[in-house]
Amino acid sequence: MTSTTEQRANELRQARSPFVLAVVVRAERPTSAKPGDRAIIHADGTIEGFVGGSCAESTVRIQSLRQLAAGESTLLRITPGGDSTGPRDLPGLVVTDNTCLSGGTIDVFLEVVVPAPLLQVYGDTPIARALVSVGSAAGYEVRIAPAPGPVPADALAVVVASHGHDETGLLAEAVSAGVPYIALVASPKRGAAVLAESGVPAGRVKTPAGLDLGARTPGDVAISILAEVVAARTGLPRPAPAPRAPLLQIGLAVPTPPEIAIDPICEMEVVVEPGALSYEHAGRTWYFCAPGCRKKFAADPARWGG
Repeated sequence: MTSTTEQRANELRQARSPFVLAVVVRAERPTSAKPGDRAIIHADGTIEGFVGGSCAESTVRIQSLRQLAAGESTLLRITPGGDSTGPRDLPGLVVTDNTCLSGGTIDVFLEVVVPAPLLQVYGDTPIARALVSVGSAAGYEVRIAPAPGPVPADALAVVVASHGHDETGLLAEAVSAGVPYIALVASPKRGAAVLAESGVPAGRVKTPAGLDLGARTPGDVAISILAEVVAARTGLPRPAPAPRAPLLQIGLAVPTPPEIAIDPICEMEVVVEPGALSYEHAGRTWYFCAPGCRKKFAADPARWGG
């Protein structure tokens, strides 16, 4: 990874921004891309870096956005078309024919990078500190802050364990922020009183926090809370939970899929966006993957359905 790409990827990780790291792992001549070329594809479709010319870049971008929405990395094989010798149905492999490629087949590994689910804990108490240990070991990003404090916009879960300090304001803010899982560490009696005072909608805040596992120690309580977070995240205990986009499962908004058009010349998919290659004809806008396709269409629109 070049130092610039590496630095940018680290910045995005620290900012908890999802992205796809595309790396060319194989390239047949003649191609403009070379093994080791790489780029970052953001959730809005913008690209930083180089993985080939405009035709290859368009294919990489569209497939990267699909993989990001699915939360799965893959190997993308882009062929110039008519390649029937290589495998096309292997697990983890996506093959796309791109007749606009200037040369041979290229393989690009698309690594989906999404932040760990964020668990925000408020309060400097034994249970709060135990949640940091337990949650971190389970692969969550756990942040602990003394109450009060701002509620992160992408928090998957907020646990208020401040034992009476600034609870109502934090609960109301977490509800307003749309945090999927919110819990208050309190006895049933005190928890009900706090919820009544905070005015949050019924059923929106879980108290007592955690699944009823008979927990007594701070560590056991932390485990019961994390178990409830997992259940909320995966849709359990419903017998057949509806599938959710992976980004939603970690508290992040799923980007709106880009509008896709079909190049009338090569039938490649093209992202419809400002600055995209296009041609106006007969009251309709046509989009193209490369200047060559646009030129061919403009010379005889009727031939291509215009």
